Amino acid sequence: MGPLFVYGVVCMRRASPQIQALIEPVVAALGYELVGIEHLAQGRHSLLRIYIDSSDGIGVDDCEAVSHQVSGALEVEDPITGAYTLEVSSPGLDRPLFAPEHFERYTGSKVKVALHTPLNGRRRYVGVIQGCADGVISVMTEEGEVSIPFDSIDKANLVPEF
Repeated sequence: MGPLFVYGVVCMRRASPQIQALIEPVVAALGYELVGIEHLAQGRHSLLRIYIDSSDGIGVDDCEAVSHQVSGALEVEDPITGAYTLEVSSPGLDRPLFAPEHFERYTGSKVKVALHTPLNGRRRYVGVIQGCADGVISVMTEEGEVSIPFDSIDKANLVPEF
């Protein structure tokens, strides 16, 4: 399976706009925020992971309710060829960041970023989010500030600090 697209960006982990458009209204109708969707192709079997959140937090019952409703929508529309596992989860302490707005929301937080292709000879960066403007994420690393184009990000997660 080739790259998938979301937010106009090529990405190997994020779900296609078709899947996003199918799932987002189902999650919203249940009263949850759709944080993001990962679609990981693994041969003939794939994993569709949906991250949800709410101001009250997320429990097992919340995940079960969303899973049940999303399963029904996926069965009707059938946007995924082959077998797949559906997983519904809270974003957790190492919250994934899927959109530029997420980086804006978590400015000042520590982040771990993996890139599609190297930037300045590196594919991985860890640092504090300084901001996001015009599709570029600014991250302060131990080596200094790095400007990372959002469309070059493969995966980004907050780093929990205790």
